[in-house]
Amino acid sequence: MSNTPTVVLVHGAFADASSFARVVPELLADGTQVLVPAVPNRSLAGDAAYVASVVRQIEGPVLLVGHSYGGAVITVAGREDNVVGLVYLAAYVLDEGESLGALQSRFPDSPLAGALVYTPFPVEGSDEPGTDVSVDISRFPEIFAADVDTVLTRALAVSQRPLAGAAFGEPASTAAWKDRPVWGIVASSDQAINPDVQRFGYARAQAKVTEVVSSHLVMHAHPAEVVRVIREALASVTV
Repeated sequence: MSNTPTVVLVHGAFADASSFARVVPELLADGTQVLVPAVPNRSLAGDAAYVASVVRQIEGPVLLVGHSYGGAVITVAGREDNVVGLVYLAAYVLDEGESLGALQSRFPDSPLAGALVYTPFPVEGSDEPGTDVSVDISRFPEIFAADVDTVLTRALAVSQRPLAGAAFGEPASTAAWKDRPVWGIVASSDQAINPDVQRFGYARAQAKVTEVVSSHLVMHAHPAEVVRVIREALASVTV
């Protein structure tokens, strides 16, 4: 069993595994084992269970890295026995019993709140549709990635992976940060998640915090800083 953790990168809402396209090559060049699962974005419990199932199949320790809603996912999935640390990137850090909506309600809304689009989707076994939440395509670049190449952000805007609306009100069943080391990056120019939401969660989790003047997609805008923090976390948890 390897003592060097595998890095599992967990994307957020309105995004997919390509969120980490500028981070993965750097980690692979270090010889780091990396996995970037596709998160279903259907429910917090279901998404966390899926990521936890990926983690359980990895031999050796795991460092979980979550962006945005992915932070809520790793907070729950991080309870797996082989998870040795958590890294949050412009992310929600929930407490046990707390939902995304409850955490967000402590602070003023970001511009994202006025740019959300709600569409129905079929739910297997039910006559009632679910509700998908995505971001207005025309506003996606300014809200998510104002400091990222506009050609890329236009492509990201039309290839969003929506989040089921039910996930916003679903409480976290546990909070893995209570007994694991934590690192966090605050994107101080974030227009999607109020930076104070990030700061509050990181302070509560006693994270080692780095602030970057960045949009929400900090992995695209400042990949070197993201890689630096992941490397720092890896060095700390490798035995």
